[in-house]
Amino acid sequence: MKVGLVSLGCPKNLVDSEVMLGLAQERGHEVTANPADAEVLVVNTCAFIDSAKQESVDAILEMAKYKTNGECKRLIVTGCLAERYREDLRNEIAEVDAILGTGEVPDILKAIEGVTAPSQAAPLSFYRSAPKGSDPPQGRREGPSYIYDADTPRLLATPPHYAYVKIAEGCDYACAFCIIPTLRGSYRSRPAESIVREAEALAERGVKELLLVSQDTTFYGIDHHERGALGRLLRRLNTIEGLEWIRLLYLYPTTIDQDTLEAMADCEKVCNYIDLPLQHASAAVLKRMRRPGTRRTYERLLARIRRTVPGVALRTTFIVGFPGETEADMDELADFVRDQAFDHVGVFTYSHEQGTSAYSLRNNVPAETKRARRTRIMRLQKRLVSRRQRGRLGQTVRVLVDGPADGNRLVMRGRIASQAPDIDAAVYLTECDPSAIRAGEVIAAQVVGAKDYDLIARPAML
Repeated sequence: MKVGLVSLGCPKNLVDSEVMLGLAQERGHEVTANPADAEVLVVNTCAFIDSAKQESVDAILEMAKYKTNGECKRLIVTGCLAERYREDLRNEIAEVDAILGTGEVPDILKAIEGVTAPSQAAPLSFYRSAPKGSDPPQGRREGPSYIYDADTPRLLATPPHYAYVKIAEGCDYACAFCIIPTLRGSYRSRPAESIVREAEALAERGVKELLLVSQDTTFYGIDHHERGALGRLLRRLNTIEGLEWIRLLYLYPTTIDQDTLEAMADCEKVCNYIDLPLQHASAAVLKRMRRPGTRRTYERLLARIRRTVPGVALRTTFIVGFPGETEADMDELADFVRDQAFDHVGVFTYSHEQGTSAYSLRNNVPAETKRARRTRIMRLQKRLVSRRQRGRLGQTVRVLVDGPADGNRLVMRGRIASQAPDIDAAVYLTECDPSAIRAGEVIAAQVVGAKDYDLIARPAML
């Protein structure tokens, strides 16, 4: 059968999509990018915040139209929205033929072929938010347990020169705003041997950049009482021939150990890039969020990171508009952003999610105020980055070429080591012959301009 898939949400969800496509292709099904041609359509959904849920529902309804206007005979919904709202989806969208939660990825073949009706399975319910004021839940939670391995077929949906590798699944934290532990279960690390074998196979296929992902990448191995496991893994991956860059995403303030930082500093292929969602800087807000640390402890952590990894690029995300957040809290966050001069900052407005402990909190911040606070931080960050980018003029940098820039075949788009795909800014290469530069190449380029977050460069002599 011809199978089409829409993947929404984070790179971790994209890996699940790639596994489902790989399983389907191995079985003999044909994968198509045209939903009008697909006999089976799969929507792998996200349900992290309200906007993600709405995007997922809209995608499901859009694909449902192809049961009337296309070749589609079966519509399958998978992922976090399916895990969280299985009964609602079954009752409200009649066009849906099968529903698979986050732990049912291998059942995609049965769903495609109509062997069973996974949508009739009972929804998984294994975690309830702790009562207000109580300690975070302790111990291992039951729930979705699936995680792929090196032998699992994957059909990469990224450009051929980079790939995400999920080194673990699930989360053991109980952040007040987050529904992920409910949707993904307890933290479980993959064996290092499996990750290394997968990385070697990807390198043989021409992958130049590995992006290691999980809900908390620096927690890797701790669930098995293996301290220092991530640093050891990085050193092994660094020896793989063919790889150019190894990048870590989704780190956590309390689990970044010195071994990991030293491995990052020592290993030439590991990008000096820290993706560290801090969420806020106000101690009062962080406490209500059930996040570890304060502005002072974060400042000490960031100083230690910068000492250990000279020239490190720092990315973080913040949530504004959390219940009870005041203007004084926002002033402290703005001061923190100004003082720390992060390379990349993302800001989310708080989304009130049923099933989280924050759902019962009062003193909600009006939506208009949330948006204004987000705009305030992003404008500040734009000014800071624009000034820093102009300071790069004349520098020679290594650029990983991603391909032609959208809408302009004479300009190539790429990234320096401090830029991750999709979430960060880019480098635009001008004054070059695009036919002589291929995607996946790493070239030297001289920075000749800057526009907001992006850099403009031209190829330089090696």
